[in-house]
Amino acid sequence: MTENAPRTTGASYAAAGVDIDAGERAVELFAPHAKRATRPEVMGGIGGFAGLFSLKNTYRQPLLASSTDGVGTKIAVAQAMDVHNTVGIDLVAMVVDDLVVCGAEPLFLQDYIAIGKVVPEHVASIVEGIAEGCVRAGCALLGGETAEHPGLMRPDEYDISATGVGIVEADEVLQADNVRPGDVIVGMASSGLHSNGYSLARHVLLELARLPLEGHVEEFGRTLGEELLEPTRIYALDCLSLVAETDVRVFSHVTGGGLAENLARVMPRGLVARLDRGRWPVPPVFGTIAHHGRVEQSEMERTFNMGVGMVAVLPEADVDRAQAVLTARHVDNWVIGHVEKAGDDADAPRVVLEGSHSRF
Repeated sequence: MTENAPRTTGASYAAAGVDIDAGERAVELFAPHAKRATRPEVMGGIGGFAGLFSLKNTYRQPLLASSTDGVGTKIAVAQAMDVHNTVGIDLVAMVVDDLVVCGAEPLFLQDYIAIGKVVPEHVASIVEGIAEGCVRAGCALLGGETAEHPGLMRPDEYDISATGVGIVEADEVLQADNVRPGDVIVGMASSGLHSNGYSLARHVLLELARLPLEGHVEEFGRTLGEELLEPTRIYALDCLSLVAETDVRVFSHVTGGGLAENLARVMPRGLVARLDRGRWPVPPVFGTIAHHGRVEQSEMERTFNMGVGMVAVLPEADVDRAQAVLTARHVDNWVIGHVEKAGDDADAPRVVLEGSHSRF
């Protein structure tokens, strides 16, 4: 370079759209939240390349259970409302409530946040929700990753996912083979849409009906946006309490696919779960979607949980105790059906929904 040549600035990560300083500031902001979500088995603190978790000699035949999930297009509502501290709870729920279906106790979770541009306060808010979810589930937030994706995502876009690990004794795994004729099916109330069916819900409510997110809806007693962002209920500790105090045959987490499809996954061949729609109330949000979109009942039932977010199958003798446990834990619940022998038709459905919903 000659003495009089103009000085130029070379390319940098920041100029390419990745702000390392912002990422470090985000860690500073969310660290207090992450520290809340811990367990005695966690070794070390935030900042390592890997999270360490000690498995003490407290299990006879331990099996590790693992589940991975995300939140889906519910995040679009969070982005539109600029509210980011609830979808993390949804993320934890989607993971740990799958883990507990087999009887596993959630131990720890690791999250991944992909974001167009790191705004430290937004990232901290997301992690605040994830940490709160872990506290509710009794598991540790062992680690995670935040990755800035300029050019791939718009600055205000993000997506989140997580993997959770749990543990269960090999001879205590809950599975379909445990189910018997005469067993009773107890449904646990959902908190609303949970994190499923949001592509349909947004299409109907925001595109077809053009309802404003900030608009108050009398049936909900709050704004549409607040209803749509209601966090998914986390059932993990409720289910583990049932396992400790009753002879649970199996659980079913009601997510995408609805009640019938998810319950069918834990029904053995030769048995059928017969459910009565009239046994539980349907939250108003489902009727609002059906009304504005003229959505058929069959489509609603295979897309949404319709008010039942988790199902327990138990012997009839344990039902009263199970309902008492759930009520003490402030979980609304109902006997919604029973298990019986199926007919000779090998192609017959494993779940049958009968009757009609009283509020739908």
